This record gives sequence, structure tokens and C-alpha cells, in this order.
Amino acid sequence: MGMLSMLIIAVMVGFFVMSGIRIAPGLIEYQTIRELVIEAAEGYDDDEDTIADIRRQLSGSFNMNQIKTIGPRDVQINRENGKVMIDANYEDRIPLFWRIDAVVKYDDLVFVAGERYSDE
Repeated sequence: MGMLSMLIIAVMVGFFVMSGIRIAPGLIEYQTIRELVIEAAEGYDDDEDTIADIRRQLSGSFNMNQIKTIGPRDVQINRENGKVMIDANYEDRIPLFWRIDAVVKYDDLVFVAGERYSDE
């Protein structure tokens, strides 16, 4: 293996390591957002709570956990077929270098309020 090959491999490895380091905080924040939305969905009681109560809970949770990627107003909460749906899907744009960004799409954050999602 020549010097040029080793240099190319080192540049590629460096690129992927740098990308991973820049994307990791967004993935950690996604896990936190997922946990907070699941907590809000599972804590919803159709007889006592309203959509405003869910939004208020998410607002407090996002503020306490310093979630900056999305806000409580970005979470869509509406009633469909008699059930309250919480849709927190979002995209995160992460600058890698110069004009190149990585876009990570989190599209599995749709929950029905009042149902169980955790195994606890």
C-alpha cells in the first residue's frame, strides 16, 4: 500500500469520524425528544386533559431539558378519529464543513395520546 492510498484512507476515515462527532449530539437530543413525547402521550387522560395540557407539558419538558432543535409549537397535536395524535417529526440540519450540511430526518415521532409505548 502506497503513501497516496494511506492518505486517501486517512482522509476518508477522518471525514466519517468528524461527521459522526457532529451528528451525535443531534441523535442524543432526538432520544430525549422521543422520551419526552412518549411521556406526554402516556400521561394523557382523555377524561381530564386537553390538547393545551399536552402542549404545556411538552413546553415545560423541552425547556427543562434544553431542547433547541424543535419547540412545543412545532409539535402538531390534533384529534383524528376520536383520538389525540401527537406528531413531533422534524429534520435536523447539521453543518459539516464549508457549505456541506448533513440532514437527518426523524420521522418516527407520531404517537396516539393515552396509549402505552414503554415496557416499564
